Amino acid sequence: MKRDEILKLPSMPAISPSYPHGPFRFIDRQYFIVMYESDPAAIRAAVPEPLEPTPDNIVFYEFIRMPDSSGFGDYTETGTVIPCTYKGEPCNFTVQMYLDDEPPIAAGREIWGFPKKHAHPTLELAKDTLTGTLVYAGQTVAVGTMAYKHEVFARDPKKTVASLSKTQVNLKLIPDVDGKPAIAQLVAYNMTHITVKGSWTGPARLHLIPHVNAPVADLPVRRVVGGRHFIADATLPYGRVLHDYLR
Repeated sequence: MKRDEILKLPSMPAISPSYPHGPFRFIDRQYFIVMYESDPAAIRAAVPEPLEPTPDNIVFYEFIRMPDSSGFGDYTETGTVIPCTYKGEPCNFTVQMYLDDEPPIAAGREIWGFPKKHAHPTLELAKDTLTGTLVYAGQTVAVGTMAYKHEVFARDPKKTVASLSKTQVNLKLIPDVDGKPAIAQLVAYNMTHITVKGSWTGPARLHLIPHVNAPVADLPVRRVVGGRHFIADATLPYGRVLHDYLR
C-alpha cells in the first residue's frame, strides 16, 4: 500500500473502512425532543469552559430516527443537549449520545467528537403516542412520550429550520499513543441543505433512570416544558475547531 493510497482512505480499517468520505446526507430524519428544566449545578458541571449554559436551565433530551443516512445506513440515536453560548453566540452542546450502529459511532467520535456510545434506543409510534426509549446493558434508562401530531400545535417550519441550522458543539478528546491528549478541542458544525417535511409541538413527558454507564439521569428532570416532533432532510458537513485546549 502506497503513501498516497493510505492518505486517500476515509477511515480505519484500511482493508474495509468503517465509513466513507463526507459530507453525509440524511433523508426523512425524525426528531422527538423533550425540553425540560434541570438542576443548574448539574448543567454547569456538564458544560466545558469556555461555553456558558443559558440562564434558563433548559436541557433537550433527543430521540432521533435515521432510516436513510448516506454512508451510515439505518439507525436510531438518543442523548442530551444543553443550550449554551460561546463568546455571546448561541449554540448547543452535546453532552452524551447513544446509538445502535457502528459506522456513525466511529465517524462521529473520530471526525466531530460526538460523545457516542453503543446502546439500544428506539423511536416509534405506539397508537396515539410518539415513544422514545433507551436501553443500556439490558436496563431501561430513558422513556419519553409525546402526543402524536396534535395539529393545533403545528410549528412554523422556519423555526425548525433555524433550530437545525444552529451551531452545534462537541468536546472532542482523542489520546496519543502514550495516553496523553493528542486532540482536545471544542468542535463546531452546522447542518446544511435542510428541508423540513413536518413539524409539531405538544405535551410530552420524560422519565430518566440512574445508570452508571448511561448517566442521562445526572441531568434530572425538574419540569417538562414541552415536546417537539419534526421530520427533515439535512446534510452533515465536516466541522471546524472552535477552541483548542492544547494551545
